[in-house]
Amino acid sequence: MSQKVLLSSKEINIILHRLACQLLENHLDFTDTVLIGIQLGGTFVAKRLTKILKEEYGVKHIDLGFLDITFYRDDFRRGEKPLEANQTKIDFLVEDKKVVLIDDVLYTGRSIRAALTAIQSFGRPSEIELLTLIDRRFSRHLPIQPDYRGRQVDAINNERVKVMWEENDGKDQIYLINT
Repeated sequence: MSQKVLLSSKEINIILHRLACQLLENHLDFTDTVLIGIQLGGTFVAKRLTKILKEEYGVKHIDLGFLDITFYRDDFRRGEKPLEANQTKIDFLVEDKKVVLIDDVLYTGRSIRAALTAIQSFGRPSEIELLTLIDRRFSRHLPIQPDYRGRQVDAINNERVKVMWEENDGKDQIYLINT
């Protein structure tokens, strides 16, 4: 097994700032927009973006939520071991809001499909956009593309993307691992 660094801590930070600027351009004061991180990886991206938008760009209020998609996935009954769900925390209305779904890696599109189904349990958004830190093209099973992408990666079959966060892993780093 070999691994190659795709993004360093500094590069991740630069990309997050660029994504924050793109969100700001399209949503201005976030009055009608909510950010929802998909558990687990998307929550780290969503928290970082919210922090940047508030502290560095002066956005006063952003509704930030976290969505667990475990039981909305089309493969949740296929595994041998029982699944552990993460916590969904959406304490605001999504009805008639612009929702930005946030995930760390877009791979097959199945997680995003599950998130689109799950978010309907909380109301009917006026619009849904997708932001991903890493877009693994050439791997899609569903016709899903991000509206905001940090970095596009051409990973082939036996390669996978591993995202590490300081809050969880002690450092920010993204690897391409050849298994």
